[in-house]
Amino acid sequence: MAVDLEETARDRGIKYFLISYTDLFGAQRAKLVPTAAIGSMQRSGAGFAGFATWLDMTPADADLFAKPDPASLIQLPWKPEVGWLAADLWMNGKEVEHAPRNTLKRLMARGREMGFQMKSGVECEFFLTNADGSAISDGADTQDKPCYDQLALMRRYEVITEICDAMLALGWKPYQNDHEDANGQFEMNWAFDDALATADKHSFFKYMTKSIAEKHGLRATFMPKPFVNLTGSGCHAHVSLWNEGTAMFEDDGGELGVSQLGYHFIGGLMHNAAAICAITNPTVNSYKRINAPRTVSGATWAPNTVSYTGNNRTHMIRIPDPGRFEFRLPDGAANPYLLQAALLAAGIDGIENKRDPGERSDVNMYTEGHLCTNGKALPLNLLDALRELESSDVLKGALGEEFVTAYVKLKTQEWNAYARHLTQWERDNTLDC
Repeated sequence: MAVDLEETARDRGIKYFLISYTDLFGAQRAKLVPTAAIGSMQRSGAGFAGFATWLDMTPADADLFAKPDPASLIQLPWKPEVGWLAADLWMNGKEVEHAPRNTLKRLMARGREMGFQMKSGVECEFFLTNADGSAISDGADTQDKPCYDQLALMRRYEVITEICDAMLALGWKPYQNDHEDANGQFEMNWAFDDALATADKHSFFKYMTKSIAEKHGLRATFMPKPFVNLTGSGCHAHVSLWNEGTAMFEDDGGELGVSQLGYHFIGGLMHNAAAICAITNPTVNSYKRINAPRTVSGATWAPNTVSYTGNNRTHMIRIPDPGRFEFRLPDGAANPYLLQAALLAAGIDGIENKRDPGERSDVNMYTEGHLCTNGKALPLNLLDALRELESSDVLKGALGEEFVTAYVKLKTQEWNAYARHLTQWERDNTLDC
């Protein structure tokens, strides 16, 4: 073994390990393992019953084993006697094909075969609410345009800086924290990295933010649209490809400084946008963000059309600088591993098939979207997105048919559970029909 976790535990004063995996719905599952037992867990994995989590398994299936990745080790800054480990899932001596982290690793291996490494960064937006999530936590945060509000930011100084201090201690290179466009909403940024490392950090960030908020008697939620009149929480991804230190999307002679390879990657995202929407926007609530009416701040900041542009935040894909692009479709509910996997799957398709994204559009999509005549509308709801994913031969080939089948099956069950729910709106509008 390259890294001996028992030895690492002794050197760093770790008493327990959280062996953690993320299921298809983005929920983190873990076992708390004493250091005395970590050696056997490192060799064989921690045992779980897969059916008890959101994986496509039954009670009759064999034991599921989560094998920790030593390279992912994060010592909890607020509880340093505990070490967190991302794990890969195995069953019957084989990797579980539809497990999110395994799916991302397969696609990254495909990228290496093609001669590139994808690096990415994510902009995680979240709300700080009261303990039951019914209202934002700061009653004084009432501006119509609260973005970057200095007073509201500093009223949550203790929470935000404790999270940022943790990232500094972990070497993530955080560089800014701000109050976002909705009342009670914040965003924290750290340096981009290899896609798997970013997914591990993203997964841990959500756990860390929720844990530290709880310490302060608050609740952190990454729900896409927790308040109907406020801007939703996105999870914009910044993407670039690299080969031995060379930025493969960068080309001084290319339009906006982006290479032909970069435009093929963008073309793949546009070609597959409706299908990957089921992954980047994975909940019923997600579609109340990307198809939302104008909020109190004046804009939703979310796309509703498949389009790309230069430095214009009203489109699905924005090219702010040479050599990279921003994908603005994903929301706060996106599974950290599946978000990166979806980006890679669509991008690889674009490169292999030389997908042409067409001419960019520079219109304001919120006021002049009708002028973007070539832009297709994004799905209106989760069911439409799932049907797009289910019918996509491209994504079945890239993500794996087992993954797509499992994901669509479980997410359709979630949609059906929602459809069976009777809302007050229905009673108000149809009781007398």
